[in-house]
Formats: sequence, structure tokens, C-alpha cells
Amino acid sequence: MNTRMRRAAFAVAAGAMAVSLAACGSAKESGDKSDSSSSAKKGDAIKVGLLLPENQTARYEKFDRPLIEKKVKELTNGKGTLQYANAKQDATTQAQQVETMITDKVDVLIVDAVDSAAIKNSVQKAKDAGIPVVAYDRLAQGPISGYTSFDNTTVGKTQGEALLAALGSKAKSGKIVMMNGSSTDPNAAQFKAGAHSVLDGKVNIGKEYDTKDWKPENANANMEGAISALGKKNVVGVYSANDGMAGGIITALKAAGISVPVTGQDAELAGVQRIIAGEQFMSVYKPYAPEADAAAEMAVALAQGKSLDTVAKDKVDSPTDKAIPSVIVAVVSLTKANINDTVIKDGVYTVSDICTSAYKAKCDALGIK
Repeated sequence: MNTRMRRAAFAVAAGAMAVSLAACGSAKESGDKSDSSSSAKKGDAIKVGLLLPENQTARYEKFDRPLIEKKVKELTNGKGTLQYANAKQDATTQAQQVETMITDKVDVLIVDAVDSAAIKNSVQKAKDAGIPVVAYDRLAQGPISGYTSFDNTTVGKTQGEALLAALGSKAKSGKIVMMNGSSTDPNAAQFKAGAHSVLDGKVNIGKEYDTKDWKPENANANMEGAISALGKKNVVGVYSANDGMAGGIITALKAAGISVPVTGQDAELAGVQRIIAGEQFMSVYKPYAPEADAAAEMAVALAQGKSLDTVAKDKVDSPTDKAIPSVIVAVVSLTKANINDTVIKDGVYTVSDICTSAYKAKCDALGIK
């Protein structure tokens, strides 16, 4: 995706940013963009529509939804309400959900698109109805008013760098398999590009897949096919774009009697436990609270007819729109070494969540207690 981003000089960044700098717009231009969909200023009694893409990945129901709802309540003195729907990985369903939100006259929409291109017409319909749209986690096409996500190219780079570190001198001793995310998700393309920028020329890529709908069972089937094609003795590592797929991949590897480094993303509980057990090498920890808070802050401001200038310090271009006010959140490489300092310290999981009886001995050995 050709995405350009402008960071304010004082914004916090981690690593090289995934998007190129956009030309600076004036405060007036940013304010005009933010306010264009809001016909009148409103108080705290606003209705925020939240549309999430699927429920197979643990993060959406466990973290994103409750965090956004909590922040909306906080920002509106308890008067704001959240109307929620999950598309369960169906773009047509999500389009119908947008129609319902428009009919129900929500004041603003937060949308994590199943298909970033297919959602374009729905975003336009919301705008035409005077409802601004905040793109959440995935950069939707159409006239969106704000966007928040992580530095997605850096996510891929972080995964690639971790895989190279795990392989060490064995990096070119065999083949790696690349299990990318769904082709309908623009983030997947950025993860893939970031990973390739690190891995190309330093490993031998034996097989590469774009995994339909990010489903673990599809990743499992792809991995079985890769093992059959390459031979189990020739597979030295696997780039997996997220933890859910890593689970399916590791099941296939175990069945073939293979133990090699596997990457991931999202710091799902099962992924963290696999890292402790030595089955998965790493995950990318993406602090959901800053992302969710940014989405809620932009949504409330837009619903109340306010500018996003004080909330969104970045600017991002989509294929259909320019200089979208945005908040880009940094990511962390999660390994055995920093579980205490990341997901436990931030309260994502407790020690008892992670260190169940099956993992207690491994946790004790790593000092997780």
C-alpha cells in the first residue's frame, strides 16, 4: 500500500516508520477535515458505533471492544453509549451493519474493516448521512475522518529481525516458509513488506502464502503443503504474521516432527504460553490500550464537532484520501526475556493467566512468578 505519514516533531516513534512523510497541512485544513462530517456540536450524550471485523482473533472481544467502551464512557462522563457489531469476517455483513448504524443514527463510527476496499461505499454512505468514520487498526478506503493503528511495516521488520536472530548461522542452511495474512487486509501487505525488507537475501524462502481470512486452519493446511513440497528436513524456520496462524503452523510442524523458530503477532495468551514452552520463538506485542484510547478520543471529538488537531499528530494517506489525521502506536518484540516487562507489567495478563499447571515449571525457570 502506498501510505504516507507525517509525524509531528515531538511524536514518540519506535524504529523506522512504515509510511513516508506526507506534506504538512495547516491546522485549519486539519480542522476542516475533522469537522466536515459533523453538522452540529453535541454534548456528552453521544452514540458511538463500533464495528469489528472478526471474533477468531482473541484481541477484538477481549481487549479492543471493552477498552474502547471504557474510554468512551470516561470521555463523556458516563453519558456516551456504544453500539457494537462484529462482522465475523464477512464484508457483506459489515456493509449491512454500517447501514444499520446509519439507520440508528449513531453520531460517529469506528470501523475495523473486514475488507479495506469493499468498505469504501459504506464509508461514503456514512459521510453522506453526516456520520464521521474513524478507521481502526486497518486503513479503510473512502472519506474517513481519522485513523489509528500500529506501525505495520515495522511490525513485519520486527518479526523478520527476530527470525533472523533465532536462525543465526542456520539462516541459509535450508528453507523458510512465509505465512502472510489475508490479502483483503491492508495491514497484511505492510507486515509482508516489512518482513521481506529484512529477510530477502538473508534466507531462502521455500514457500510463501497469503492466508485466507487469517484462519489458523488455513495456515495449518498451507504448512502441511509446504512440508510436503520442501521436505521436513529442509524447513528451518517459519515467518507467521500472527499468533493465531502460528498455532495452526506449530500443530503441523509437531505432526511432522519438526521444531523450528516460528514468529507471531498480537501476544495472544496461547501465543505467550507457546513462547514460554519454547514452541514459538516470539510475538509482536501491540499495546491495545493506546490504540483503543486514540480511537475513542477521535470518535468523541468528531461526534462533538471538535478538531482532531490535539489528538492526532500524524497524517496518513490511503488509496482514496490524503492527509488523514492519525495516531500511530509503537510495537514491542515479545520473547521469553521480556514477558514480565510487557504483557504482565501492562496488566494484559496475570501470572496466573499465563502460568497454568502445564506451564508453571517453565514460568518458574524464566522467573515469571
